[in-house]
Amino acid sequence: MDDRASEGMLERSMRILACFDEDHDALTAVEIGARTGLSSSTLHRILAQMIDLGMMVRVGGRRYAIGSRLWELGELSPLALRLREPALPHMVRLYEATGENVHLAVLDGEGPRAASALYVGKVTGHQSIPLVSRMGGRHLPHAVGVGKAMLAAHSDDWVREYCSVPLVRETTRTITDPEQLLADIRVTRARGYALAREEMTLGNISIAAPLGSVPGLPIAAIGVVVHIERADERRLAALVRQAAHELTRELVDSH
Repeated sequence: MDDRASEGMLERSMRILACFDEDHDALTAVEIGARTGLSSSTLHRILAQMIDLGMMVRVGGRRYAIGSRLWELGELSPLALRLREPALPHMVRLYEATGENVHLAVLDGEGPRAASALYVGKVTGHQSIPLVSRMGGRHLPHAVGVGKAMLAAHSDDWVREYCSVPLVRETTRTITDPEQLLADIRVTRARGYALAREEMTLGNISIAAPLGSVPGLPIAAIGVVVHIERADERRLAALVRQAAHELTRELVDSH
């Protein structure tokens, strides 16, 4: 096994944490070792320290999971304290007006080529359509409404650089041609909201609007996802744009 001797404890700990995802929220030491390449002795030593620090916990079946200390620290992020918490009342009002899934996302990543839509808030209900999205999850910006709304907040050159990495096709309706996506982004800017029609999930439509610039926070967007058969685009777009405007004003005033 290659322990990457030049790595410090922090790098190795992050390699361990990166093993977990929504489909693998608990892993055995053997599974973690296979994913990280760390030797058994090194891995168990680090896991023991991470457990002592509350970064990891043991769960049933000799498995490990993310510890509550990391969740506690994550809740101190500006994305939680300065964005999601003030946004929640606006998201709830938007849900009450539509009865549909409401998302809040930020554009995250080191530069255009690594950009992703990171979901930092979600409000849903019993009558909302089931979705694969979750808080803390990521999606391709060009395939979802909130992502397109955030791409539209950047320049054409920025979007072209984003498109320099091949655009992944999520469904048969996903736009993967760079010039076609750029044209769609320009339409988004002109009308003030983004539209993703069956581009992430067939049968669903997403309508989203970007928030205005807020010092200290990344580009963000709020949107709704509905079944295409009950999507009243004009009504939903007006509600989403209003929510984005009111939330932006509150965030700027509180800065």
